[in-house]
Amino acid sequence: MKLLLLTIATFLTFYGCNTPKKMETQVESTTVTTTTSSVRSAVKKPKNIIFLVGDGMGLSQITAGMYSNQDKLNLERMKTIGLHKSHAANSLVTDSAAGATAFACGQKTYNGAIAVDIDTLPISTILEEAEMKMLATGLVSTSTIVHATPASYIAHNKYRRNYEEIAADFLKTEIDCFIGGGAKYFNNRDDGRDLLQELRDKGYQVGDYFNNELDTMKIAEGKNFAFLTSLDDPLPVSQGRDYLEKASLMAINALDKKDNGFFLMIEGSQIDWGGHANDADFIVSEMIDFDNTLGAVLDWAEQDGETLVVVTADHETGGFAIQKGSTREKLVTAFTSDYHTAEMICVFAHGPKEELFRGIYDNTAIYHKMREAYGWPDITASK
Repeated sequence: MKLLLLTIATFLTFYGCNTPKKMETQVESTTVTTTTSSVRSAVKKPKNIIFLVGDGMGLSQITAGMYSNQDKLNLERMKTIGLHKSHAANSLVTDSAAGATAFACGQKTYNGAIAVDIDTLPISTILEEAEMKMLATGLVSTSTIVHATPASYIAHNKYRRNYEEIAADFLKTEIDCFIGGGAKYFNNRDDGRDLLQELRDKGYQVGDYFNNELDTMKIAEGKNFAFLTSLDDPLPVSQGRDYLEKASLMAINALDKKDNGFFLMIEGSQIDWGGHANDADFIVSEMIDFDNTLGAVLDWAEQDGETLVVVTADHETGGFAIQKGSTREKLVTAFTSDYHTAEMICVFAHGPKEELFRGIYDNTAIYHKMREAYGWPDITASK
């Protein structure tokens, strides 16, 4: 009996001392969870999205740029990081067309497709949807503006090298600003059309490398703007091309004057070309140019406070590696390919709703995450 009473007393003492603590802990836990959830739901959506694509930019390309740039890149300012699976519908190794279509449209497609599905049917792009929602839109690229990545936001074509057909699609969308190379696809065409004059007839302010320096152009208030930086492919940055940062800020400032926000895609195209050429110096110079542009974009976005900046690549190019014996002064590099590889690709985000871009996901999810950030209704089912 004494043993029984002693056991009961011990139990009551233990219960009396610990239950309030447990209850207190549970209350605290619930409060923290509720508070965290409230904070998440209170994060405002961005008014603007700036989407930067470093074509061919794998982790080794980023690393080489960092070591060659005094151990520092503006990418390091972006604290939200994820990974995307870059494969196309018909191949583990994607090309830029299928990769850009995934970003622009949220669907996997075949290599070579420009914003069409595997049956070659057109798919709406986030730029076209932004136009329908009365947002301002823009494209800036260091390739021709009809190249696979920019083309996949504004054109629909079964084959990426149908450049004249792709250029004609620019007349079908009220894109507010585009800057890139490839003038010959607009005004030196096999069909005799002068698309630059047709753009002027639509009310665009049009400039080109032959008649104007980009630095001297001032975008007129309320005007859509087009500028062609070269006849065909722009030069590498190592040979004097210097417009990516200036063009990006020019586009941002022009689009920001519109009332409803904007969507802008900026491509550092020639990181990819360095990979195809198995040229490490080419990769590094283009990587640093792209990162300098990113730095200027982040400065603007941080001051603005309503802009989400997302950075990624469509794929890695070259199977690029930094080898034993490398120093910051001299990298020893190697390549496994002169084409793209299938490695997962980094995604960086900074600004309102950046947390959406954490984790590992398909490249198609980036389209849906950008739509979710804007607060647009999900259209996965209809896709």
